[in-house]
Amino acid sequence: IGAFCISLAVLFISNLGGRSNSMKLLLAGMALSAVCSAFSSFIVYFANNKEGMQTIAYWMMGSFAGAKWDNLTVIVPIVILAVLFFWSQSRILNLMLLGDEAAVTLGTDLHIYRQVYLLISSLIVGFVVYSAGMIGFVGLIVPHVVRMLIGTDHKKLIPVTALVGAVFLVIADGLCRIIIPRTELPIGILISLIGAPCFVYLMIKRTYGFGGN
Repeated sequence: IGAFCISLAVLFISNLGGRSNSMKLLLAGMALSAVCSAFSSFIVYFANNKEGMQTIAYWMMGSFAGAKWDNLTVIVPIVILAVLFFWSQSRILNLMLLGDEAAVTLGTDLHIYRQVYLLISSLIVGFVVYSAGMIGFVGLIVPHVVRMLIGTDHKKLIPVTALVGAVFLVIADGLCRIIIPRTELPIGILISLIGAPCFVYLMIKRTYGFGGN
């Protein structure tokens, strides 16, 4: 619910003073992310519960340790339906790679599509983060690696990325359980250590354009 409400707030702020675009959505998201982080830290700071604070800290690092099988009855249908939805939108997603101006000349206004996609993505992320905590860089690194291997067509990219992302997290979770003997390293730490250098490499690589020209 919180993720969905914040996404609505992002859309509202990005549309103030004119129509939203990718840059305004990004900046609005960063601003509200900082507010949410401050609010979370405020709660943790004044919480008089040592065990609860430790649980929250572990959850913010990202871990499958607290995931429960019962949650899958809700999470699995939502994730599968969302993946199928985005798979059905492969034509529009391909148009987004060309930019708004090129899409308009082809008869498609991306403004509404972008906002709908943001809200649906927030539902997926909200449920998954609720179950496993915040695991960064998966959504940044995996799609770009898959795109480098199979191309930019979302008809193939969406299902392959979903599968590769799931397999990657399972492997990473296994590594987190064996890297340090008798200790389970939070998966968010390992993913960030891997993901950050990979993302920087993609940014400085001149032959890669993050799906665009």
